Amino acid sequence: MNNTARIIKNDLSLVLCGGAGQGIQSVEQFLVKILAREGFYIYATKEYMSRVRGGSNSTTIRISSHPKRAPVARMDILIPLDDKALEHMAPRLSAETVVFGDEEAVKPPRDASWRFVDIPFSKAAIEIGGPVFANMIAAGFLAGLMGVAKAISQSLLETFFAGAGADIIAKDAAALERGYDEAAKVLERNIIAVEIDRHENRSGDILINGAEAVALGALAGGCDFIAAYPMSPSTGVLTFLAGQSLDFEIVVEQAEDEIAAINMMLGAWYAGARAMVTTSGGGFALMEEALSLAGVSETPAVIHLAQRPGPATGLATRTEQADLNLVLYAGQGEFPRVIFAPGTLEEAAALTRRAFDLADRFQVQAFVLTDQYFMDTYYTLRSLDVGADPLARHIEETDESYRRYRITEEGVSPRGVPGFGDGLVVADSHEHTEDGHITENLQVRPEMVNKRLRKLDLLRQEALPPLVTGDEGAEIAVICWGSTYPIVQEALAGMARPDVCLVSFSQVYPLSGETKDLLGRARKIIAVEGNATGQFSRLIALEMGFNVHGKLLKYDGLSFTVEEVIEGLSRILSEGV
Repeated sequence: MNNTARIIKNDLSLVLCGGAGQGIQSVEQFLVKILAREGFYIYATKEYMSRVRGGSNSTTIRISSHPKRAPVARMDILIPLDDKALEHMAPRLSAETVVFGDEEAVKPPRDASWRFVDIPFSKAAIEIGGPVFANMIAAGFLAGLMGVAKAISQSLLETFFAGAGADIIAKDAAALERGYDEAAKVLERNIIAVEIDRHENRSGDILINGAEAVALGALAGGCDFIAAYPMSPSTGVLTFLAGQSLDFEIVVEQAEDEIAAINMMLGAWYAGARAMVTTSGGGFALMEEALSLAGVSETPAVIHLAQRPGPATGLATRTEQADLNLVLYAGQGEFPRVIFAPGTLEEAAALTRRAFDLADRFQVQAFVLTDQYFMDTYYTLRSLDVGADPLARHIEETDESYRRYRITEEGVSPRGVPGFGDGLVVADSHEHTEDGHITENLQVRPEMVNKRLRKLDLLRQEALPPLVTGDEGAEIAVICWGSTYPIVQEALAGMARPDVCLVSFSQVYPLSGETKDLLGRARKIIAVEGNATGQFSRLIALEMGFNVHGKLLKYDGLSFTVEEVIEGLSRILSEGV
């Protein structure tokens, strides 16, 4: 074992790992709140198994003197809380890792290349009141290593666990103090030193995750109705908005199934609300018929889909970018749609608001496509800008001559709602005439199809261009979309290749016309995607006529790490791509 003191500067990657039920998530939330308040830049993400008890779950927290928004494989500190944690985290252990654990409970191998330091988390927890308190000992230990004053942690503990009861809070406080005592011993022994600058003027930063960012964007977009059937990893949006429902006058409906949820949403839009559903791939599969109903009836819709690996249940609590084709081609027939795939929390909020605006303005279906990794990722933000423009509702008062599907040059018909004016507001799932009545007229049919499709031209005009990092004229363009953006961005910064630029897409359909100009300057194009078949690469070829020369794909249920992208891109580039 390595007995040299470990000095960590500017960027610490620490991991906690244990079984479901051991409070890993509670430690994560408690720690990141303390450390963010203390002026550190915080990034945190988690991976967890689909079970209530047991298995191996872990959370990775990066504590830095500068903003970090991507996961790394590197572990500077690992705290294993059970005997399965070391095996689960083995691929990430290195000679640079310091493992702090209860030797009796964890049973580390004697020939390990990494350093193990015995900390009696389990034994001390049992003395305090039970094994469950090991997580709070770990929290106190880590806060102590970071130099957070004990009084600050104790104060937050009382508010964080306010509903737990006096006895539990007292035992948590004792566990927290024991953790601080163990940290003091480690620091005295000069086992590790953490040197990360704090920023006192950043104590007011906000700390949110992907689910909260989507929900805040929905609030900014005027969302006043949400329906959903709970499905991991999308449920966080539903629960957050439910918590805000009284303050923002939102109707929140946990439906009996996904079919009911999307039809409730369409009914809400028909009545004049601004509504959304939140689901995952398996849930959205049940919604496809209603999506087509929205398409032919030109009913606005906002659909948040948090991706996870399929087919079917797949890996229910893992991540993947494999539902792009699903949302792109869902529904029978041909009708326009717009698909956003935010790469940052700021984009998630801004694009969700934009989804409501475009859905309302053009009477189309707008998708916000995230994934489990993105939904469960936290980091600190100075502020969250969702746009200051006042909301505009695109509804008009009807008169007796009102025709819901009046053919217009741009394809957008006047939208009325029942009871607002004297006109009859008809919606129909069949093909229809301008006044909304069923027709089988073979001349009216193409006129209505063309009218609906003309809205796609409007959406193209409004399409957001990709974001370019580096020289737009670089010989090699690396393209990515959605949650991979900050990961690839940090990887390319570490590679320092001036001949490579990053082109990242937060709107994946319809694509901006600027895409063709940007990619046309590159000699070679490499795509980074979290799926097995390069779905976005195929879309680029189909829509823009550019073939992707190299693909870095990942579909094991975990997100890319910065190191994986560096290694993968270096390999592709060395092969002459």
